[in-house]
Amino acid sequence: MKLNYKRTILVGFAFFLICHFWQAYDTMIPKILTDKFGMSQTWSGVIMALDNILALFMLPLFGALSDRCKSKRGKRTPFVIIGTLVACCAVLLLCFADALQTNKLAKVDVFSDREVAMETLWEANPEANYEGAGITRKLQDVIGKEEFKSIELLKEDGKTTTDDYDHYVQPARQAYAAQTTRESPLILIMFIGVLLVLLFAMGVFRSPAVALMPDVTPKPLRSKGNAIINLMGAAGGILVLVLGIVLGTGKVQNALMGYTLFFMIVTAVMLGSLLVFVLTVKEPIWAKEADEDYKKYYPEEAEREPMDETPKDRKLSNGEKISLVLILASVALWFIGYNAVTSKFSVYAVDVLKKDFNSTLIFAQGAAILSYIPVGIVSSRIGRKKAILIGVGLLTAAFVSAAFITKDTAAWLMTALFIIAGVGWATINVNSFPMVVELATGSNTGKFTGYYYTASMAAQIIAPIFSGVFLDINMRTLFPFGAIFSGLSFVTMLFVKHGDSKPIRKSALEAIGDADD
Repeated sequence: MKLNYKRTILVGFAFFLICHFWQAYDTMIPKILTDKFGMSQTWSGVIMALDNILALFMLPLFGALSDRCKSKRGKRTPFVIIGTLVACCAVLLLCFADALQTNKLAKVDVFSDREVAMETLWEANPEANYEGAGITRKLQDVIGKEEFKSIELLKEDGKTTTDDYDHYVQPARQAYAAQTTRESPLILIMFIGVLLVLLFAMGVFRSPAVALMPDVTPKPLRSKGNAIINLMGAAGGILVLVLGIVLGTGKVQNALMGYTLFFMIVTAVMLGSLLVFVLTVKEPIWAKEADEDYKKYYPEEAEREPMDETPKDRKLSNGEKISLVLILASVALWFIGYNAVTSKFSVYAVDVLKKDFNSTLIFAQGAAILSYIPVGIVSSRIGRKKAILIGVGLLTAAFVSAAFITKDTAAWLMTALFIIAGVGWATINVNSFPMVVELATGSNTGKFTGYYYTASMAAQIIAPIFSGVFLDINMRTLFPFGAIFSGLSFVTMLFVKHGDSKPIRKSALEAIGDADD
């Protein structure tokens, strides 16, 4: 029994467009909220948690609804089509709101001279003695430009450091954006309203799209299948990061740039992926063939599981229930740690490290892409649990080490740590979801997919808010926060006893073929 790679790749286009969207969302929305609406890291974290709050209820619901769907196109495909189309329309409306706010901020040059910058800072925090800190003529000249030039210009004067940017320019810019938003909050209200529609649309089809891979893949091959799906997702994410480099979205001097072109390209990629998915994926036929293969190679197990179209729940043993809870707890813990880093790294990289975040994240995604297939192969031999423990260990080690990186550290070192984190996260992702659906039957995969995403989304509700609170106190708490929760997931995963992969059985003909090799 072998994995049909072509089919898995075509099914993976649904996950490709999902990850393409979320990479764009996670990198750009926090910047828009803080740079253009002047939100604190805490309130930005609250907004970033909205998708996870909605997903907490929507993903189990629509996963279960898709189990019961009897469309001619299959159980999952209709949800993918409708959700994607609504989401793309919402993204275009988001562009409009972003353009309105960008134009409003551009009407007044808050950095026209030193006095304006100081006055803005004074209004934001009247108790602070900004005058006492001093400001050089060099900085005054730089912020007097029509476009704020790269922070590298500040280093040309021996008396002027990048701290001047932190102490004056960035706070003044954010304070002015916050003041503008308070005076006219209508654009922010519209922005958040469109976000809610967008997040609802994405929630409609995420569980059905992910459940499609187990539907068309026999159980023993799901780690390999999930490796391909995650490979597609990583490709979708890295495409966004490349786009960010081309358009300069991560550059310090482009903090107030318009993102219309960026989001229009993201929308076009999503629609193109949907078109490929709709034209090539034959869900009902492929799901039926996967069931037949499973019955052929695992007749004893297949007889114990209801494989018809009417969802039936197989009762889990007490041991299986405990393992399911522990797996979901592990999922929640490592997502808290990982999401805290990924949702705030775009801000952390610019504000603390003074570096473009896009290139670092591209190397992490590239490492994940190169790892997915080898990890899937290795996992089928050493088991899913062992592979996950290795992945969690790599992730935790990378976060601990990254906590010591400063703006003066060589850029390649942070990149190397993110490569390690990317390999670790790939190892976790390839195996965690299959461990959950391993406990499902053929007819309620969507329901167990909902369980998996309930755990991950509940974690991602907590992560942006609490990490935002710590970041408002000290930005350098980001990586220690991620390392602690990643390390805790290692502990819970140690006690999992069920959900590991079965050895892949071969037919007599395949065994003879292998012997001849």
